[in-house]
Amino acid sequence: MVFFFTGLVSCTKDEGSVKSVMDRVVTELYSTKSESQLSGLNYEETMTSFSEEDLNVLATKHWIFDASVPVVVSVMRSTEQKIIPFWLTTGGFKKTKMTMNNEHVTYEVWQKSFDAGTIGLGINGVENYSLHYFVSIAPQNKSAELKLSNFFPENQYVGILDDDAFIYHDWTELVVVNVPEELKGQKLLTTIRGRGTESHLVRAFRKTDYPSSKTPDQVMLTWSSDPSTSMDIQWRTDTTVNAGIVNFREKGSTEIASVNASKYVMEDRTLMNDRFINRFTAQLKNLKPGTTYEYQIVPQTDWLENQNFSTADDNNEFSFIWFGDVHHQPKYGELMNKAEEAHPDAAFYSIAGDMVGEGLHRNEWDNFLEFPKNVISSKPFMNAVGNHDNRSGLGASMFRETFSYPKNGPEKVPQEQTYSFTYKNTLFLMIDATSGVGSQTEWIEEQLLNSEATWKIATFHFPPYNWEEPYFDIQKAWVPLFDKYHVDMVFSGHIHYYMRSKPMKGGEVVKSYNDGTAYIISIGIPSRTRDASEEPYAEVRYTTGQYYQYLKIIGDKLIYNSIDSEGNIADSFEIKK
Repeated sequence: MVFFFTGLVSCTKDEGSVKSVMDRVVTELYSTKSESQLSGLNYEETMTSFSEEDLNVLATKHWIFDASVPVVVSVMRSTEQKIIPFWLTTGGFKKTKMTMNNEHVTYEVWQKSFDAGTIGLGINGVENYSLHYFVSIAPQNKSAELKLSNFFPENQYVGILDDDAFIYHDWTELVVVNVPEELKGQKLLTTIRGRGTESHLVRAFRKTDYPSSKTPDQVMLTWSSDPSTSMDIQWRTDTTVNAGIVNFREKGSTEIASVNASKYVMEDRTLMNDRFINRFTAQLKNLKPGTTYEYQIVPQTDWLENQNFSTADDNNEFSFIWFGDVHHQPKYGELMNKAEEAHPDAAFYSIAGDMVGEGLHRNEWDNFLEFPKNVISSKPFMNAVGNHDNRSGLGASMFRETFSYPKNGPEKVPQEQTYSFTYKNTLFLMIDATSGVGSQTEWIEEQLLNSEATWKIATFHFPPYNWEEPYFDIQKAWVPLFDKYHVDMVFSGHIHYYMRSKPMKGGEVVKSYNDGTAYIISIGIPSRTRDASEEPYAEVRYTTGQYYQYLKIIGDKLIYNSIDSEGNIADSFEIKK
């Protein structure tokens, strides 16, 4: 089982930081090398791009802390990493005969003695090896009391090095074993696997198939407020466009209103043909319920057929569509377009996480937004975070920068990664399961306790019940709340197959969905799962195929259909309150 946390804060724009060095060097590379040269950069070429001053920063300012007494610092690096970080050999570290391992790799131990004071360690490399080194620290005088402070990155967790200690916050079940006796009990500094991206240059440069321009594109609707009286309109341009304006009107009216958009500059440092873009968000408020509006994004002068939306009315009849993992594949866009053609009544669309493969690669988000562009410009797109959107512990910043969602989530989760909204008589909890379970449990209960909705639906990426890796922590912390407040359905993805559970309560199958919850996993791209073990709680299961789910709510009645890529109904049932 894999858990994902984002506790370390490592980004800084201070002069003399690793980030400032990398930003400047990348800018210089863009001015001196062609795209083919950037794509072909090797280690030796890359290292010549740095001055001696740069190399000193890269060797000492990646990981910083103060030690109260003289210490021995042990750096554990994977033997699978082909290139040894340069600062280990040039900075006085000595390779020992000690090793330890986890289930995947062996770590060799490098050591150096330091006086009391500030200690700085270097980058993991420029080739982005996926398993970052980790550190243990011990006083040179075993009887001395060691205190560590002033960490960079901030929020550093300090553990104890021993067998079965975790070393990566984004993979806490990957633990070390066979720890040498002389290292056991030392202070352990854990990290995240993704920190190698901070200095990644070798095979780092990419291109997007859909670069920005002066013309607004990636037009998308979301809600950050009441669906009956508001709508958020988002789009992208290149950085030559400094302001954004939306004109809108009731459909058929001649009376036009305008609203200014907020602007955010997004950077993907190694995206060769589109490093910087502008993203705009215009928030339309005080709209009339049950009304259809059309809109223009200046400088548009036409009222385009696919740029309209309807606010929620006051009856309790509506439909919506959700998907499992889609991973920015064209097949997902094809299926969403088919879904919209078959069900133009759908009020909005939702994905249960893993919209892309690498959450900080904007070229993948470009694909993701391009393929269903004619749908999401007229239907709100309300999504949950998956582990690929929040990759290797680096956070889901591009998810937050891309979507405008309610800022009503739990305090310990970045705003808009977990949120809730109520559409007519249904509460939707959109939970970022990659940000930990305990930090959100109280918020989930508050949302359920305070809701008067007839229907309650939770969407999050990791499925509590599945054949491959059941999430026992979610079963322990969240499922009792779903039972207590009768959450009708839980939508998930992550495991690439389709499964609808029988009614579940207290971890057991019960008689009716009026008594228990339907736990549903789906996959939005073609997939095949082999050797899936039995799931006695499963009502319907498919280990191959590609699906979307169309739900229609009519007051106290819910009609559910899962539909495959050929338009066939693969699963169907109803619930009547």
